[in-house]
Amino acid sequence: MSNLKKIIISLPAPLLEQTDRIAEEQDKNRSELIREALLLYLSEQKKKKIRENLIRGYEEMNGLSLILAEEGMGDALTDLNEYESNLKDGVNG
Repeated sequence: MSNLKKIIISLPAPLLEQTDRIAEEQDKNRSELIREALLLYLSEQKKKKIRENLIRGYEEMNGLSLILAEEGMGDALTDLNEYESNLKDGVNG
């Protein structure tokens, strides 16, 4: 990675020890491991936001779908009542 910037962060000792242990197991240095972890975190946050937006959209569409279905059912019930009335009265078509 080019164009790297140095930062200073503070970590609790147990977290630093765990970081060093994993970095050693994966043959990486601290910076590489923390960069990968941060990229993964940012990616997960992006996915989380997309999921939240999708859920919100589905919930909004659910209300709209119900309204549209009720409107459509009103017309269908009117047509059905008229049809049944015509059947009862012996009217064709």
